Amino acid sequence: MPGPIQSIERAAAILRLLARGSGRLGVGEIADALELAKGTAHGILRTLQGVGFVEQDRDTGKYQLGAALLHLGTSYLDVNELRSRAINWADALAARSGEAVRIGAPLEGRVLVVHHVFRPDDSLQTLDVGTLLPLHATALGKVLLAYDTGLVASLRDGELEAYTRRTLVSPTAVKRTLAKVREAGFASERGEMITGEAGIAVPIRGQGGIVVGAMGISGAVERVCDPDGAPSAKLVGYVRDAARAVSRDLGASRW
Repeated sequence: MPGPIQSIERAAAILRLLARGSGRLGVGEIADALELAKGTAHGILRTLQGVGFVEQDRDTGKYQLGAALLHLGTSYLDVNELRSRAINWADALAARSGEAVRIGAPLEGRVLVVHHVFRPDDSLQTLDVGTLLPLHATALGKVLLAYDTGLVASLRDGELEAYTRRTLVSPTAVKRTLAKVREAGFASERGEMITGEAGIAVPIRGQGGIVVGAMGISGAVERVCDPDGAPSAKLVGYVRDAARAVSRDLGASRW
């Protein structure tokens, strides 16, 4: 059997590197990180750029993931654009709220976490980028469901998977909740995915006002919710402000 092809392994390593962190790196930074000769790194980047897997910023000369690569995983949303526009606002939201921040986009009937900012403390946390979450049991998923009838249709007939005793397992109950999400402009969940954890999420809109993703925070119920169990109005405001800022950057004029 033939062995692995080194150039492909190196190209894959570059793509993984660009998928982490800020997503924009110069040739020298990539070469240093992967212990490659600068000329080698540059040659691979030029090849990846030629097939649309990476793009070069005209102003800085740095590289980021390209739309052609991202469209292999999604049919219409350039998640790299969503992620790159949201990075600064997500960082600010984490600092302001004191909670973890996630950006989600729909993928194959689930929520794909395209960006994750850790809760700004010293606790042990796991990076969720690339994780697929259920639509019906998360605030991010409820936002996406509320504005996409195609996703609602993807819910299986009958009961949905129960992650805790609080998970909504009936499509009818989920649809009632989605009507409330559209009315309020945000979604919440309390112990529906993980016992003791709550979340708040708001839609991110692109050009024409179409919902292209969701931004949300998650943390302990006692921090995210008021004593009566309702999501904190202050935190809802923080998430809404951040999501609207990202929406404006994506060209959503109504925000």
